Amino acid sequence: MPKTVSTDARRAPLLVVSVHDVAPGSATESERWCADADALGIPVSLLVIPGHWRGERLAEHPDFAALLRDRAARGDELVLHGWSHRAGPEGGRMRRAAGYAVARGAAEFAALDERQAAERLGHAGRVLDALGLRMAGFTPPGWLASAAAQRALAAAGYRYTTSHFGVKDLRDGRLHRGFALSHRPGGGFGERLGAALVRAGAGWASRRPGVVRIALHPDDLHRPGLRDVTLRAIEAALARGAQPVTYGAVLGAGPR
Repeated sequence: MPKTVSTDARRAPLLVVSVHDVAPGSATESERWCADADALGIPVSLLVIPGHWRGERLAEHPDFAALLRDRAARGDELVLHGWSHRAGPEGGRMRRAAGYAVARGAAEFAALDERQAAERLGHAGRVLDALGLRMAGFTPPGWLASAAAQRALAAAGYRYTTSHFGVKDLRDGRLHRGFALSHRPGGGFGERLGAALVRAGAGWASRRPGVVRIALHPDDLHRPGLRDVTLRAIEAALARGAQPVTYGAVLGAGPR
């Protein structure tokens, strides 16, 4: 079980680096980010997509599952990241539009009712159990999950979930605050703004108690300069004394 770290009884902030969209379809990018984390000497939270995504399914790649088990044994954390990472037709027009704007069509759990969320969690759970992968936490695609989806998570035994604004303990509702910093690859103003926020946000957050969260996505590696901005931001947080941990260590949550 990860060591519990109090966010109230310490001065130094916690640094959580998460690798998103970890799946066979993004294996090369995921392994590159993991290699960067190893070079920095920090653990990462690996956000796993078990369903069909980018032409592949985790159930059909036992070698990739073995890699994930090895990473977990070495101190990384495995976190469920939805089922298919694709939003469906659920919810009203405004909710779907908001989810698309924020998550670019990936807000799979943003508008689900409790039954729909439980069904997708069940699909994911069966795949993970068959591959020997255990997870205590859930990060919804786009960091968007309906209240009903959160109830389904708690009922399924998940200990925490995350949003843009922090890490929520599903047992008591406590929110460990920390804004998620990530890029917006694709060029133009959005990409430049995202890079500036990652750079400045990590510096600002690491100067005070709390949780510094930096999210790494596979597509970041396909845009010139974004990887360097990310690594410099992580290095700056570490230089200011931020303690690198996984999401589970923030709450002391071990795998289910």
